[in-house]
Amino acid sequence: MKLFDRVLNPREIRRRLGLNQEQFWTQIGVTQSGGSRYESGREMPKPVRELLRLVHVEQVDLSQVKRVDFEIISYLKDTHPDLYRSLRRAVKGHPRSGGSAEGGERGMGPDNAQQDDDDAPDPTERAHADEAESGFAGTSRIL
Repeated sequence: MKLFDRVLNPREIRRRLGLNQEQFWTQIGVTQSGGSRYESGREMPKPVRELLRLVHVEQVDLSQVKRVDFEIISYLKDTHPDLYRSLRRAVKGHPRSGGSAEGGERGMGPDNAQQDDDDAPDPTERAHADEAESGFAGTSRIL
């Protein structure tokens, strides 16, 4: 079972965050009634699951993420993999707002849903796999 499969109980995540359904679901573009159906067991489409994971589990502020950020990450991984790994380790040990490296909350899910090993996937890896499968290399899809 993948970590993500264990993480995604939207009602539990919402309650841990202390949000009502309206607050929780509108942050990812879902109506309160649609969110209620997902919390009651209706299957979520993959884009909704991914948005839920990014926004509520990983605590990513999507308004701050730009395509060029992913291009920089990809370039760094391809041309300077050692530097990329070193920077990744440094970021993991650096306190973020709302959490700390000493075990403060950094996200949601089982054991705060954080993958702390260096082999944990990053956002560019899935995009590159999608590009290779589709034949559209160089054109990342967000979802």
